Amino acid sequence: MAIIQDVERVARMVEARLDALIEPEPGSSGLARLIEAMRYAALGGGKRLRPFLLIEAARLFGVAETDALDAGVALECVHCYSLVHDDLPAMDDDKVRRGRPTTHITFGEATAILAGDSLLTLAFDILSRPTTVADAAVRVELVSLLAQAAGTDGMAGGQALDLAAEGKSLGPMEVARMQAMKTGALFQFACAAGATLGRADGRAREALAAYASAFGQAFQLADDLLDAEGDAAMVGKAVAKDAGRGKATLVALLGIEAARARLAALVEDAEASLAPFAARADTLKQTARFIASRCT
Repeated sequence: MAIIQDVERVARMVEARLDALIEPEPGSSGLARLIEAMRYAALGGGKRLRPFLLIEAARLFGVAETDALDAGVALECVHCYSLVHDDLPAMDDDKVRRGRPTTHITFGEATAILAGDSLLTLAFDILSRPTTVADAAVRVELVSLLAQAAGTDGMAGGQALDLAAEGKSLGPMEVARMQAMKTGALFQFACAAGATLGRADGRAREALAAYASAFGQAFQLADDLLDAEGDAAMVGKAVAKDAGRGKATLVALLGIEAARARLAALVEDAEASLAPFAARADTLKQTARFIASRCT
């Protein structure tokens, strides 16, 4: 698939920029170890799908990928921070991430927590820089959007709902709300940030928001199907953990076949929402199909 090559190319750009922004600290001090842990958590793996969506959304409005890159890197810093904290024993207690030991296994829990804190803070540092976007009003909007996506109304709030739901029976609407916050919020930010960088009008923003909503649901459903049916070596992390911990997922509620049908419908919804952009949105359409193909 051509989309895989596009995703991989942008991933290399994001990786190089992260490498430059998180410079190693010489010596063996506590600060050097913290930065080493940040680099371990942020570099060396991942599809970089969130910054890819941001860059592609911005491209719809004529924004060059180099002009959207740092906003995408800031988003990836938030994503990497969330993985470090989610993997902690107090959260999901995962020992493998991207095919290697998780950050807290390698550096200890205290340093992992600080590394996650530092990546989150770095994200807002990056967004606040004039080199990211010259227009201060755009920078402020990006900071506000990311704060909402990462905080209690977004990812952190969704994680809290997820933890509280373990071992409980939730309905489809409750699961959908939790997943929209925990997983979908950063995809919503990616598309909203691309629109913000492109000074998009209200109609275009609404279309991208609808795409991001369907895309986020599809991504989570594909991820849950991988957890239910996937191979740990292929996925790069432990599988079958959701059922073991009594986690609420749509796969558990719907069953495998119905979940696959729902996934296909979500991909169709994502593609349909991009109609206002015609052929300019072909890459975003292909990206929705790509994430669904991970579990087929």
